Amino acid sequence: MKKYIFEGIVIFSSVLLSLYLGNLNNLASERAKKNGYILDLAKTVKDDINQIESLLKTLYASEEMISGIQNDIDRKHSLLNDEESIEKLIGIEVGFSFFPKDGVFNQMISTGTFELISNNELKNNLLEMFNHQRARNFATSLEIDNFNIEFRKNPYTKFRIRFDYNLLSGEFYGSRQLTKFKFNTDYYFSNEFYGLLSQAKLYSNMYRRQLNDILKTYKQTQLLIKQELSN
Repeated sequence: MKKYIFEGIVIFSSVLLSLYLGNLNNLASERAKKNGYILDLAKTVKDDINQIESLLKTLYASEEMISGIQNDIDRKHSLLNDEESIEKLIGIEVGFSFFPKDGVFNQMISTGTFELISNNELKNNLLEMFNHQRARNFATSLEIDNFNIEFRKNPYTKFRIRFDYNLLSGEFYGSRQLTKFKFNTDYYFSNEFYGLLSQAKLYSNMYRRQLNDILKTYKQTQLLIKQELSN
């Protein structure tokens, strides 16, 4: 009887040990899988930060060009010559948008790996970045894109601007090189043109503020990712 009891205990202990080791292996596998996704996420966050910072530089430079043209108008076109004014005009970019790389985040959600993140603050930041802030960015970008159609249409037709396009230059989609134009003094001094410039600067200010808020969240997330990987 003792022999059977002993054998039963040995078999039961072996089963428990096997289950325990199997559970440890599963946990290790899930942890490795999660850390792999987190490393990929760290790279996409870094890429998004670079994209945001480039956009901010472009918007700030555009605001400077808008101010330069408006200052010239206020001073009766005494600060810039015709060509310099047009060069600044075609250099203004307020229609570029931020496109977050959300592929890794979506994979983590679909595979359940997101729930393995131990840092709740990191979870909240990721949900904020790829849900609320993404939706706000899309809505703002759409409004600015619609305005940008008008911003490009009127001045380009009023001044009869012609340019060459260098696809390999510029931060995002290339750059324009002025080749020919016909300066329209009446339109240059019109309230319509001045107001269009003011509206472009307003949209740039608004989007720059939003991008700064997004950038702050992204940089916090970078630090939280490092903490998650060190646990």
